Amino acid sequence: MNQPLRVLFCIGINQNFFDLPRDGITAGDVWQAFVSMTGQLKALPGVDFIGDFDDDSHMVGPSEGWPWTCYLLADVDTQETVKAACNLLRTTGVGGTEFKLWKFARIEARIGRALTVREDVTLPD
Repeated sequence: MNQPLRVLFCIGINQNFFDLPRDGITAGDVWQAFVSMTGQLKALPGVDFIGDFDDDSHMVGPSEGWPWTCYLLADVDTQETVKAACNLLRTTGVGGTEFKLWKFARIEARIGRALTVREDVTLPD
């Protein structure tokens, strides 16, 4: 059996969020969409959600890269499922408008494996 991919979904909030309210959208609308998106991500077939981490108390303002605003950690079956998870930002609507969540946030997936000794490494006795 193949080992799952250990995936760290790194999420950054951008300046558009901090410019709210605007265009009939409030910060609450974005939060509601964000909660919906994370629920959809956790429910994707092939996703085994491990945990999340939010750093919005110690990081103020937009994040366009490291350090990110929040993180979701999951074991995922395939790269196609990872792609589907990231695509949720493109498809999750905000506040009943034509805007999607990716107007207010960005996502990057870091794919690795659980931290274990590789099979090609021999440990000393």
